[in-house]
Amino acid sequence: MFARLMQSLRRLSAPERFADSLRVLLAMGSVMLVTGNQPHVMIALQLGVIAAALAETDDGWKQRLAALVGTLVCFTVAAFAVELLFNLHWLFALVLAVGSFALVMLGAASSRYATITNATLLLAVYTMIGMDQHGAAQNPIWREPLLLVAGAAWYGVLAIAWSALFVQHPVRLALGRVYDALAGYMQAKAQLFEPLRDLPVAERRAELAQQNAAVVDALNSCRLVLIDRLDRRRPRASLERALQLYLAAQDIHERASSSHYPYQTLAQAFFHSDVMFRCQRAMQQLAASCRDRAEAVRVGADYHDSGHAEAAIADLREALAQLSYTHAEAPHDLRLALQRLGQNLTRLNSAIQGAEKASAETADRALQNPSPRGPREVLRRTFMQMTPTSTRFRHALRLGLAMLAGYGLLRLVHPDQGYWILLTVMLVCQPNFGATRTRLVQRVTGTVAGLLAGWALLKLFPAEHMQLALTVAVGVLFFVARYRQYLLASAAVTVFVLLAFNQIGNGFDLILPRFLDTVLGGVVAVAATFLVLPDWRERELRLLFAETLDADARYLRQIVTQYTTGKRDDLAYRVARRDAHNADATLSGHLTSALADPFGQRIEPERALRLLAACQELIGHLSTLGAHRQNLPDHGLNAALIDNGEAIAQQLQTMAHTLRTRGLPDPAHRGEAPGQAPLGDDGPMLVEQDTGEEVHRLVAAQMRLLQSQLPTLAALSATLAQRRD
Repeated sequence: MFARLMQSLRRLSAPERFADSLRVLLAMGSVMLVTGNQPHVMIALQLGVIAAALAETDDGWKQRLAALVGTLVCFTVAAFAVELLFNLHWLFALVLAVGSFALVMLGAASSRYATITNATLLLAVYTMIGMDQHGAAQNPIWREPLLLVAGAAWYGVLAIAWSALFVQHPVRLALGRVYDALAGYMQAKAQLFEPLRDLPVAERRAELAQQNAAVVDALNSCRLVLIDRLDRRRPRASLERALQLYLAAQDIHERASSSHYPYQTLAQAFFHSDVMFRCQRAMQQLAASCRDRAEAVRVGADYHDSGHAEAAIADLREALAQLSYTHAEAPHDLRLALQRLGQNLTRLNSAIQGAEKASAETADRALQNPSPRGPREVLRRTFMQMTPTSTRFRHALRLGLAMLAGYGLLRLVHPDQGYWILLTVMLVCQPNFGATRTRLVQRVTGTVAGLLAGWALLKLFPAEHMQLALTVAVGVLFFVARYRQYLLASAAVTVFVLLAFNQIGNGFDLILPRFLDTVLGGVVAVAATFLVLPDWRERELRLLFAETLDADARYLRQIVTQYTTGKRDDLAYRVARRDAHNADATLSGHLTSALADPFGQRIEPERALRLLAACQELIGHLSTLGAHRQNLPDHGLNAALIDNGEAIAQQLQTMAHTLRTRGLPDPAHRGEAPGQAPLGDDGPMLVEQDTGEEVHRLVAAQMRLLQSQLPTLAALSATLAQRRD
C-alpha cells in the first residue's frame, strides 16, 4: 500500500517543473498569508522569492546552502547599492552600466555563477521598481533591501529543506531529460534513413544537429547534478544506479551518433528494397524505448522492455539476409556497411535495455567537475573572456550600454515609474540579434496578452483576497512556463504586476505605462544588439570550426589508443568524447543561429549547410570507430591502421591551426599543407587489405571515410581562413 502511494506521488511529481512550481507556491502563498494586510511588504517579499527562485540550481543541499549564502550576499550588495545611489543620477547611471557588465562577465566562471549574477541584476531592477513605487525618501534606507533579501532567504530555506528531503528527485529528472533527448535524437536520425530520391538532407541534418545539441546539453546538466551528490565514499545504491544510467547514456549517444556509410548512398543503392525502411523503423522503436526508460527513471519505477525494438531489429536482420539474393550486384562494401549498421542497431538496443548494468565494466567512473576551484580560478576564467572576440564580452558590453541608454531614456520621457524599461532591456537583450528579436516579439506579445488578461481579472475579481490568490497563481504559472513558453511567462508576470501593484494603488493606471515601457525597453535592447559590436559571425565561425577540428583530433587519438589497449571508458576517453560533441553542438548552434538571423550574419546558407553536413559526417565516423572499440588482433597491418589514425588527427589539427592563424604555417608541422594526406600513395591500399578479421575491415572502412572527408574539410577551412572578418 505504502509503495503504491509513493509510486503515485512520484508520478505526480514527474513533470519537469513540478517541484520548482510547488516550492514557489509554498513560498509565495506563505508570504501572502502572513503579510496580506501589508501590501508593500508582501510585494517586496514576493519579488525576493522570484529572484531567489531564478537563481536556483540543481545542487545538493550542502551546495545549495553555500550558493544561498553567496546569492544573499550578492543580493544585499546590489540592493543597498541601488538604495544609496538612487537619487545620484549620474553616478547611478555609471554604476548601473559597469555593474551590468561585471555581472555578465562573472557568469563566465560557470553556469552556476551565470545564474546567480543574472538573478542579482534582476533583483537590482526590482529594488529600483520598489523604490519608484513606494518613494525613495518615505522609508528607511534598509527597508527595501531587507525585505527583498528576506524573501530570497525564505525561498532559499524552503529549497534547501526540499533538497535534503528529496535527494533523488533532481537526479531522476536530469536522467529523464537525458533519455528524452536521446529519444529525440534517434527520431531525427531515423528520418535520414528514408529512401527518397529528393530527400531534403540539409534540413534533416539541421534538425539532427539541434537534437544533438539538446543531448549534449542534457548530458552536461546531468553530470553537474551527479557531481554535487557524489563524494569519495561509495555512493548509495540509488546514486550508483543513476551513475550507471548516466554513463550508459554516453555510450548510447556514441552508438546513435555513429555513421557507417553516407545514408543517401545506401538509399540509392537499395532503393528497391525495404531494408532502409526497416532501419528507419528500428531506429524509431529504439527512440520509443528511450522514452519509456525516461518515463521509468522520472517516476522511480523499473524499466520494462516492450519488445517492439527487438521485433523491428529481427525484421531488419531478415531483410539484410535477403540482400545477397535480391541485390547481389550491389557493391560489397555497401552491403557490408548495411550489415554493420544492423549490428550497431542490435547493440544499441542491448545498451538501452541493459543501461543499469552497461557501465559495470567501467572501472574508472570519475566525473570531471567543471566548476571553478576558488576565487583565483573565477577571476582567471572571467579575464580570459575579456576580449572583443568573446561572445560573452560583447553581450556584457551591449547590455551595460543598453542599461545606460535605457536609464537615460526613462529619465527623459518617463522619470516616474519608468523602471520597467530597464527590466525589459535586461530580459530582452540576448547574445545575438536573432534571439533578441525573437525575445522582443514574445515579450511584447505576452505583455499585451497579460495586460488584457489583467484588466479582465481586475474587473471580474475586485475583492482583495481573490486578487491576492490570483497573484500567487500567476506567479507559479510564470515559473512553469518560463523556459519553454516565454510568451506565456511574459503574460503571467504582467498579470502578476497588475494584481500585485493594485494592492498599493490603481492597477488600471499601470496598463498603458507598462505597455509603453516594454516597447521602449525592447527597442533599446534591439538597437544595442544591432549597433554595438554586432555578431562577428565569420570570425566566430572560423574559431569555432578550429575548436571542433581540434576536439575531433583529440577524440580520434583516444579512439586509436583504445584499439591498441582494448576498450575502456576511462575519464580521459570520456572527456575527449564529450569535448568533441560539445564543440560540434556549439558549432551547430552557431550555424543554426546564423541562418535564422539574416541581419547579423554574413554566412552564405549553402556554405553553412555544407559545413554543418561535413562536421556531422566527421563526428559520425569518429563515433562509429568509438562504438566498435576493441583490441585489434595481432597483425602486421595494425601499425598502418594506427599510423593512418594519427595522420588524420594531425591533418585535423593542421586545419585548425590554419583557421586560427589565417594560413600561417604551424612551426610544429612545417611543410604540411592543410588537407594534404601524409600517408603515401600506398597508405589507403594498406588499410583495404582483407586480413580475415571484421574489426580490421571496419576500422579500415572508417579510416577511408575519414580520409575522404579531409578534402572537403580542408576546402572549407581554407575558404574561412582567407575571408576577412
